[in-house]
Amino acid sequence: MLTDLEKKIITAIQDDIPITARPFKAISENIGISETDFLKSLQDLCNRGVIRRLGATLRHQKSGYEANAMTAWQVEEDRVEEVGRKMASFREVSHCYRRNPSSQWPYNLYTMIHARDEAVCEGIARRISLATAVTSYKLLFSRRELKKTSMEYFPNGNEDG
Repeated sequence: MLTDLEKKIITAIQDDIPITARPFKAISENIGISETDFLKSLQDLCNRGVIRRLGATLRHQKSGYEANAMTAWQVEEDRVEEVGRKMASFREVSHCYRRNPSSQWPYNLYTMIHARDEAVCEGIARRISLATAVTSYKLLFSRRELKKTSMEYFPNGNEDG
């Protein structure tokens, strides 16, 4: 069971987090508690497994990154961990994860590369390829954003569910 305060906190973090030096202070003030109490409650919700993940979404187009490419890599299975760590260390890579390959699609490691334009994305992929000695890959450029929303547990601020 969630307390009324916990429901308010969950409702508050469903929306965009303010872009300020202390975003949780602004959120906590908006729901009428101290930043310290807000952070303690948020940590408790995480510790109890009520909140498993708190993420941020960067609207890359608004920040000057006009191109992004999901890059599918074919990596030897015994190298996935090592290669994945190295790929994830590139600052232009926001996501890196492993998926099961299939007979029609042999790629098992994926990175999301962000850059100013497609040519720069291609150059970054070449740099990653050289750094990891992985030469079999495909760049899949985003053409249109269909959805970018977060999960809502208490729609419209209705803490009753």
